Amino acid sequence: MFLGSFKTYFSGKNRLILPRRFRKELGNEDKFYILLGENGEIWGFDPENWLKLTESILKVPLSMEKGRVKRLMFFPKAEECVLDGQGRFILPQEFMENLNFKKEVFILGAGDHFEVWDLNLWGKQKARLEK
Repeated sequence: MFLGSFKTYFSGKNRLILPRRFRKELGNEDKFYILLGENGEIWGFDPENWLKLTESILKVPLSMEKGRVKRLMFFPKAEECVLDGQGRFILPQEFMENLNFKKEVFILGAGDHFEVWDLNLWGKQKARLEK
């Protein structure tokens, strides 16, 4: 389970270090999946939870308009990531162009996934959640 929160920095070229605790959640996997979130954040999933999520999307038949729309709204916003030997991963340039990330970000545990937030945007979101 992804728990806790960590402030981290980009280490150049859209590269982030995934916290050690979250790397442990991935087990022996060096790959995981990211998805553009709904509020300017990124969601990250281990392979098992990613499979559950994608299966729920793919259950709606492609022959139905709802099934086509769900796929087109979901899969183009997703990418597979691979950790390097130092636990870093690269955010695709297409993601960076859709986000307002600065130098510092928060990586937060959210149970079945983790989220990556711009420091300022997370502050606003947290204030909204606490109301």
